[in-house]
Amino acid sequence: MSRILDHPVLGKLTDRKRISFQYDHTTYEAYEQETIAAALLANGIRKLRVHEESGSPRGIYCNIGHCMECRVTVNGQANVRACLTFVEEDMVVESGKQLPNIVKRMVEQG
Repeated sequence: MSRILDHPVLGKLTDRKRISFQYDHTTYEAYEQETIAAALLANGIRKLRVHEESGSPRGIYCNIGHCMECRVTVNGQANVRACLTFVEEDMVVESGKQLPNIVKRMVEQG
């Protein structure tokens, strides 16, 4: 994947320090002041979580913090929006997983 290397407002990407982070147990490269969402997109990752009930894939939707589609777990903290959170060195990011439907199980159990 690619990144914008030279932006008139944000400056040159090559002036930023490269850092590493983990996503679902794989190490990837990012740049300082890059959001998790941007780093994942640049590394070819589009699916950030699955819908809690249906299991359908979810990714970046608005990319400005209005929706909650890009929720991931960061260093053990759930429901972090990837589009608003900067990557940090050695950060551990996990995709959102399908949760068990507790209500459905309670109904089935009677």
